[in-house]
Amino acid sequence: QLVESGGGSVQAGGSLRLSCAGSGDILRMNVMSWYRQAPGKQRELVAAISRVGATNYADSVKGRFIISREYDKTIVDLQMNSLKPEDTAVYYCNAAYGWSRGDNWGQGTQVTVSS
Repeated sequence: QLVESGGGSVQAGGSLRLSCAGSGDILRMNVMSWYRQAPGKQRELVAAISRVGATNYADSVKGRFIISREYDKTIVDLQMNSLKPEDTAVYYCNAAYGWSRGDNWGQGTQVTVSS
């Protein structure tokens, strides 16, 4: 029900754009989010956006990442600029009725930033 795309490898300072497409029950959910998990670390929120466009960003990505949403197609994108090696992780799309993480996850997409 959630399919991510757009990961890859980039040098520090570069940009990548992730996209997540939802279907089925996802169409009724209010908040879509991006999380990431680096090796040996817990999964953490990167950015979230509601149906009305309210957003929430992790402090570590504020000013660098932009989350956007196409309501008709239930697609959420994450534009990642000025990437740093510490942004390296598997990025997951999530959908929920509220701002807390839901049970609906995509398969994940790897982002690798080299110094």
